[in-house]
Amino acid sequence: MKKIFPLLLTAFMLIFSTRLGGETMFIDPETQDGIREYLLGKHGEDHRPRIECGIRQAACFWRASDGGVEEFVKFCKLGFIADPGRLQALWQRVDGHLEVLDGHLDRIRLELKRPLQLGQGEILPVDLRFGQLDPAAHLSDDLFDCKVAFEVLLNFPTYSLAEKTELGPGWSRREWAYARCGDLFLSRLPAHASQRVSAALREAETYVSQYNIHMGRLIDNEGQAPFPAGLKLISHWGLRDRLKALYAEKNGLHRQEMIHEVLKRIIQQSIPQRVINRDEFSWNPFRNKLFKDDKEVSWTPEPNSRYLYLLNVFRAMKEMDEFYPSLPTYPRRKFEMERELEEATVERLLEEVLTSEEVKGIAALVAQRLERELRPFDIWYDGFQPRAKVSEAELDRRVRQSYPDLAAFGRNLGPILRRLGFSPRSAAFIAERIEVEAARGAGHAWGAMMRPEKSRLRTRVDGGGLTYQGFNVAMHELGHCAEQVLSLQKADSYLMAGVPNTACSEAFAFLFQDRDLEILGYPGETQRARGLKALDALWRTYEIAGVALVDMKAWNWLYANPDATPERLRRAVMACAREVWNQHYAPLFGVRDQVILAAYSHLVDAALYLPDYPLGLIVSFQLQEFLRGKNLGTEMERMCRAGRLTPPLWMRNAVGEDISVGPLLAAAREALQAIKK
Repeated sequence: MKKIFPLLLTAFMLIFSTRLGGETMFIDPETQDGIREYLLGKHGEDHRPRIECGIRQAACFWRASDGGVEEFVKFCKLGFIADPGRLQALWQRVDGHLEVLDGHLDRIRLELKRPLQLGQGEILPVDLRFGQLDPAAHLSDDLFDCKVAFEVLLNFPTYSLAEKTELGPGWSRREWAYARCGDLFLSRLPAHASQRVSAALREAETYVSQYNIHMGRLIDNEGQAPFPAGLKLISHWGLRDRLKALYAEKNGLHRQEMIHEVLKRIIQQSIPQRVINRDEFSWNPFRNKLFKDDKEVSWTPEPNSRYLYLLNVFRAMKEMDEFYPSLPTYPRRKFEMERELEEATVERLLEEVLTSEEVKGIAALVAQRLERELRPFDIWYDGFQPRAKVSEAELDRRVRQSYPDLAAFGRNLGPILRRLGFSPRSAAFIAERIEVEAARGAGHAWGAMMRPEKSRLRTRVDGGGLTYQGFNVAMHELGHCAEQVLSLQKADSYLMAGVPNTACSEAFAFLFQDRDLEILGYPGETQRARGLKALDALWRTYEIAGVALVDMKAWNWLYANPDATPERLRRAVMACAREVWNQHYAPLFGVRDQVILAAYSHLVDAALYLPDYPLGLIVSFQLQEFLRGKNLGTEMERMCRAGRLTPPLWMRNAVGEDISVGPLLAAAREALQAIKK
């Protein structure tokens, strides 16, 4: 590994390390100097950077409860490893044992959450309590108490994102693995903080997973019910996807407007509490009136639950701040530690999409195709997709013909993967490591955290079986699961397993999802269809880029207003949505002060997840362009083997260039020019 001092982290520790997590630093600088001189005398100047960094890292987290000063001195003198062979042996032990710990604890977590995440009947109060339990909450405490954490801190430097960006291209695989070992203990997080985050996220997730609207009970101003009886859609996914499907229906505009009103009521929290996941009442969302047996009844609105759950997640995340000396806010941890992309970099990519001339051209084309002025919900215009010409009923029929139930879809994972380009051997390898299950919510993928485990592919199934909407989600989650299997099973070490961040996984998920009609037997892609897909990709990225900015602005507002009430947060989120809308959408849509960008449920239960979607779409398009004429299976396996490099370095390995909006804008520009001809 290059002998460079981790300057940013060390500077932070030198300035701010007198207190950490509410406790006074126990090891004084003079003691650290004495240890340094001893180790330099024993091992030589060549080891100075690692010696100095290791002592400071260990001292930063050592407390009186870990032992006296003499014990710290003894630990450092005996624990520092200079011999490369012994250092590699230490890393191998840590790498192997962490897979055992992570994998088995994750399996416990998976089992405890089954009643909450899968369609397994009524959720009992005890299910919620078990769902809040994090079996790994005490792991950090235990690893510090038994001194494993200190052995890692003493021997493996932690590198800042800036240092990884500068030095990473020159590192070997082993040096990268050592750097990932150095990432393991950026905090000494107490169990109560971890448990609180787990509880807040699970409560929010349960709230979201049960947020259904009975569409057959919606009525318009004439008292008509335009949606079929028994149709139940989850917010926001089901509502959004039904709105998108209505572009292929004659006279679908009225129903789209009704769904838009429902979404606005949810965002504003003016929705009657009695219509959430209940079907006893008829509801007119335009006039916000409630009826039973044709008689108007009184009601109370949802009591800002949406924003209370978001506030609880924020407070739990903020409680962790004091335990991360180098990354003292959740947004910084989310961007710099988890995504390994600075927030400013992500914002720049989003702004590049939102301000592009190509988006303006697409907006004009959408209005021309719809033969009307744009409405706010046209951010979800779906008419460029090949499926836009096929009714949802026909798509549902085709899905049920091929996959009459979810089990049939699960049995056909191998053939689906072969259709996507994987060899029979690779397809079987991936398929046998994926378990397909029915989700209580909209669907998700739960990746394995040790090699003997399977990834879980979960999608929503209606009473009548798998619908096109569920199949489309399942294809998206199959992309996630395939990535999860390959990047874990094919990794050269556990600490390097995975892809750089969720956006890279989303990129593969979008690649799979975009080929759903091909799997259903519809004709392959033509040159014209390829151009339309580019327009669709940019329009989708334009939509979700604004949503991501709202998410980012909301979290920045929360940090500026940590004592906010749910009501203040409600007003603030809507203000963020209006601000982004007025800047980037109103000029094209001709209407101001819209809140539709705050509709996504991820805002409530996913804690700054939404930027991963536009990033995923940008990366996905780059991958798609690179893969043209190549085998998806072969190339995807090669890309996934690279593991947890920084995103720019991973992309250069994958497609030969950094993350860029350029290919997407260029393809959209070419498609617009072709249409004009």
